[in-house]
Amino acid sequence: MILRQRRIALAAALAALLLAACGGEGTTEKPVEVVDMRPLALSIVANGEVKSTKSTPLPVPGRQWSRRRLEWMVPEGSTVKEGDLIARFSADGAELSLSQALIDLQRNALSRNSKQSELDAAQGRVDVDLAAVGSQLRIADRYAEADLDMLARNEILDAIQDKAFLGVKQGVLEWKRDQAGERGAAELAVLDSKRSSLKLSENTSRQDLAALELRAPHEGVLVLAANWTGDKPQVGSSLWAGNEFGSLPDTGSLEVELVLPQLQAQGVKKGDRVLMHPAGRPDQQIESELSWVASAAQVRGRRNPIKYLSMKAAIPKDVVTRYALVPGQAFSAEIHTSDDSEALTVPNLALVSENGRHFVEVGEGNDFVRREVTLGERGVARSRVTDGLKAGDRVLLTPDRSRETAKPGPPADDPRAAAVARARAAAAAAANAEAAE
Repeated sequence: MILRQRRIALAAALAALLLAACGGEGTTEKPVEVVDMRPLALSIVANGEVKSTKSTPLPVPGRQWSRRRLEWMVPEGSTVKEGDLIARFSADGAELSLSQALIDLQRNALSRNSKQSELDAAQGRVDVDLAAVGSQLRIADRYAEADLDMLARNEILDAIQDKAFLGVKQGVLEWKRDQAGERGAAELAVLDSKRSSLKLSENTSRQDLAALELRAPHEGVLVLAANWTGDKPQVGSSLWAGNEFGSLPDTGSLEVELVLPQLQAQGVKKGDRVLMHPAGRPDQQIESELSWVASAAQVRGRRNPIKYLSMKAAIPKDVVTRYALVPGQAFSAEIHTSDDSEALTVPNLALVSENGRHFVEVGEGNDFVRREVTLGERGVARSRVTDGLKAGDRVLLTPDRSRETAKPGPPADDPRAAAVARARAAAAAAANAEAAE
């Protein structure tokens, strides 16, 4: 019964709207606004966080380009004193490098001892041959100077011949001994050079293992640094030594860094008045102005393609002490881009944009004429007009947007089409409500 009554009421409303659309063609008036000088207050709501203008960087300990794994850390925003432990790391790669360097040093020592033994043995054999040649050479000298009447002539000739041979052999053995010594010294120098390199690797690995703790250089509040993807260090994450881990900001000099989507940051400039307060504490109102505005918008993370414009507003020192503000605290702000007592403005829905130019439809008698205007500051609902309009002009609020849009709908001044569209929307809403029940 109730469902039938609702259907009857819906049909009656639809019929009334259609009759109003058909019978009210001559009495429908176009919505207009009379332009006049009035106060203009344009503002944009933004969010941000407290940051310090002066801070001490805290790099990941260790030599450059060595890997570290974060095992423990104090929570972000914790107050630390000088010498307090902030984070502890582990370096599996450094431990492996140290073990490998120690093994290589032992192998090098064994190779050097073996090479030294070979060199000593070779020089020992040469010394033995030289001693034998020297003994034979002394015997040959004795026979070579003997009397011809006491020994046979052939024995004397053999002794003289052996003396010459033994002299040459002695020279060759001495040269061989010198060459063996020089070659052995060069091979030992190569092993010593390799040992120096291995010793350097050992010392580097020991230094890496000795630099696994990050301690506070002075008292302050820990603020973690985000990487290019916007992620902050977490326990278990892998970090590169030398990269920024965080910072200890100076709490006596703070500012608020605000961010706005690029489309909403139109007209924001340095010097604009800012009313801001800590998130959730609107009673702690702070008044400041923009001290810096970025020259270009940037993407803040790889997961979000939207570009944001950054800006900064200083916080007075007495306010920092009064409200006990700390870096990293979330803030809400209202940026006033325009605070004029008198300005000529139009609603944004009355503007038509074409190729970077802006137009409005101005009433002249019973017709509306398209006119180009120059805009100044723009807000969410209204925009300042600097040229093209004067006080008293009638501006159409539903201009023809057929040139602006790629797929134009029904003309804005057709009351029958508008009424039919409203009726269809009301019928769809009623049907959805009935289906939900």
